[in-house]
Amino acid sequence: MAERSGVELSEWEDEFLGSVGERIETYGRAFADPDKGATGAPLSAMQGRKLKEIEAKAKGETPRPRFGRRKPPA
Repeated sequence: MAERSGVELSEWEDEFLGSVGERIETYGRAFADPDKGATGAPLSAMQGRKLKEIEAKAKGETPRPRFGRRKPPA
């Protein structure tokens, strides 16, 4: 998607996508620690989050903040 839209991913992002894809093909999921995600899920919670950030970048969208903005106390 990034290549088609002309968006250049960082070296880390390219490596992340490659390693996640390779581990999913080999093991059926990209993480080993069951505390990091559901047993049947292919990605951990953080891997899923990073994948969404990379996808947004490939679409040319502004990444959403990692954490919701808090309202100042009244």
